[in-house]
Amino acid sequence: MLIPIYQEQGRTFQADTCAPLAAAVRRGHVQFAALARGHYPGRRLGPRALPGIKSLGFWDARYAQDWGLDWHRNEGIELTYLERGGVAFAVDRHVGQLKPDDLTITRPWQPHRVGSPEVGAGRLHWLILDVGVGRPHQPWRWPSWIVLTKADLAELTHILRHTERPVWRATPELRSCFQRIAQAVEADRAGSNVSRLAAYLNELFVLVLDMCRQRAVPLDASLSSTQRTVALYWDDLRQHPEQLAKTSTVDAMAWQCGLGVTHFIHHTKQLFNATPIQHLNRQRLELAARQLRAQPDRSILEIALDCGFASSQYFATLFSKHFGCAPRALRKKR
Repeated sequence: MLIPIYQEQGRTFQADTCAPLAAAVRRGHVQFAALARGHYPGRRLGPRALPGIKSLGFWDARYAQDWGLDWHRNEGIELTYLERGGVAFAVDRHVGQLKPDDLTITRPWQPHRVGSPEVGAGRLHWLILDVGVGRPHQPWRWPSWIVLTKADLAELTHILRHTERPVWRATPELRSCFQRIAQAVEADRAGSNVSRLAAYLNELFVLVLDMCRQRAVPLDASLSSTQRTVALYWDDLRQHPEQLAKTSTVDAMAWQCGLGVTHFIHHTKQLFNATPIQHLNRQRLELAARQLRAQPDRSILEIALDCGFASSQYFATLFSKHFGCAPRALRKKR
């Protein structure tokens, strides 16, 4: 059974299964090699081989494809490197076109997309490594085979937690390292290259740290705060209003953020000057108002229930307090 890796607003995000990519491989449209665990495609990694690695490999598409990888999150931090060609890439609010020698870094809470909607011709490398987090405020736990010094690993973690710059220009050394990793993945048979891959992956993280040091990237401590975790929760709910109708207790909302109830309530009040239930009802009322205007043929009761209210009377009371008029009056104003 697959274990849910990220739950939010009552939804479960599972790691992208890369089903379109797997189908393209079966059709012979792309060259592909990967070592993987769970629901990622590729040859299976042994239980003791490089723990934490979820997927490691590359694809080589010689011509533009008819598939792409839609919005998804991963079980760990993901590094992708475009060696040749071009491919559309989007993460959070960043949308762009990757060029050769572009390196991307995404974290488990960052939805991202490869292709727009299809991917172009290109050779793309990736690494997905589970560092034991699903939310910004949680401490990272690197696997034991990462042998960077304690100080270097702490510095790398600090940088990756406090900047979310999505696209970097890779150094020639990073290009060479990804190429050697790809060769080792392709040649591996039943773990024959695990030692070599461990060495290359440690080199990869040293090179990423060197790149970050050279670029002198500004860091933002708020990116790893508990308040940001709560802000991301509410932002995701705003972007997916279909989840508003699901019954949510404060306990459940706090659990989905990985926080205690007291901290969740505190940060929600700081962000919105309202309790979690008050802010949830505000969003439900705003959604109901949009539906009342846009769907005049639907009954007020139906809209109230669809937006998460238990009765039309309770809905009408809250609606009148929030908008200063009854739902029917708002619809007439339209």
